[in-house]
Amino acid sequence: MPITYQTEDTDLPRIRQRETNIWIKEVAHIHRKKTGEIAFIFCSDKKILEINNQYLQHDYYTDIITFDYSEKDIISGDIFISLDTVKSNSEKFNTHYNEELHRVIIHGILHLCGLKDKSPEEEKKMREKENEALQLIL
Repeated sequence: MPITYQTEDTDLPRIRQRETNIWIKEVAHIHRKKTGEIAFIFCSDKKILEINNQYLQHDYYTDIITFDYSEKDIISGDIFISLDTVKSNSEKFNTHYNEELHRVIIHGILHLCGLKDKSPEEEKKMREKENEALQLIL
C-alpha cells in the first residue's frame, strides 16, 4: 500500500521519500503494525487552522492533524502537517528544521500505531517513542 506526499497551498518539503517510507514501515513494524494507505498532506498554517475548525471544532494552529483510518494491525490515514508551524517550532525549540519535520512525520505515524498524547504520561511516552524513531533515520 502506498505512502504518498502531497501539498496544499505550499511547496513539497525536501525529504527523501523512499528513505522516509522505509523508516515509516520500520517504525510501524516495531509497533507490530503494517502500513496501509497513508497520505501526508503538507500545508500552511491557514489551511491547518481551517481543518482544525471544520473537523475538530478547534480554533487554533497546530503542527499536525491525523485522521486515523486504521483497521486491526494495518495503519492508514491522512496526516496534515503545517510546514509554517514546523518551521516556527524548529526555531522555538532550537532544532534543525529537518529534524523537526521528521519528528512531526513520525508523530503522526505513532498516533496511527495507537499512541496518544493527551495526558502528561502519554505525552512523555510519545516523546520517548519519537526520539527512538528519530535515531533510526537522523
